[in-house]
Amino acid sequence: MVKIAPSILAADFTRLGEEIKEVEAAGADYIHIDIMDGRFVPNISVGSLVVEAIRRCTSLPLDVHLMIYEPERYIRNFIKAGADIITIHPEATFHLHRVIYDIKNGGRRAGVALNPSSELSLVNYVVDEIDLLLIMSVNPGFGGQEFINGMIKKIRDAREMVDRKGLSVELEVDGGIKLGNAGSVARAGADILVSGTGIFGTDNYRETIRRMRDEAFSVEA
Repeated sequence: MVKIAPSILAADFTRLGEEIKEVEAAGADYIHIDIMDGRFVPNISVGSLVVEAIRRCTSLPLDVHLMIYEPERYIRNFIKAGADIITIHPEATFHLHRVIYDIKNGGRRAGVALNPSSELSLVNYVVDEIDLLLIMSVNPGFGGQEFINGMIKKIRDAREMVDRKGLSVELEVDGGIKLGNAGSVARAGADILVSGTGIFGTDNYRETIRRMRDEAFSVEA
């Protein structure tokens, strides 16, 4: 069953707690939180204090995506804040294995994210150690971008790699996912669909999430 992870980057931050409660009531599976440092990506978002506040608002798993250089400096902060999944980029650290083990030794699930131009081969030597593989379908840093259609093949290739190895790694896709393309992303092999404006930019979160599931289910059936 494909999971839906609303991305708070597109939420109304003046009422963030309410927004999170609304998507939880609407059937979301995860809450996706993008952490940006203004260096690894050209934007600054939120930090561990906001994750800690969100943790008090919801019982859903917090899916924290670190788009920051030297993530090893902050792993403990995000573990303490209540993150359930912590995802990092291989280009952002010199010690990818070590950071993955730091996350897992802290009792959290570890993920690795690949930007659109990042080769799938970057995870060859860590895919057996991670819990989640995130394929970015936009160039990260800003919400509301259009899905890069060329990523469909990359999603398929990632699915084939995970299945061939017999791994239980969840395959997540983030960027430009909305009604109308959720089905094609699920068909390519995604387990988790991250959607920001595709959910928070609509008037009825419950209906939008239901329709996304219907698109994915029609592919799975």
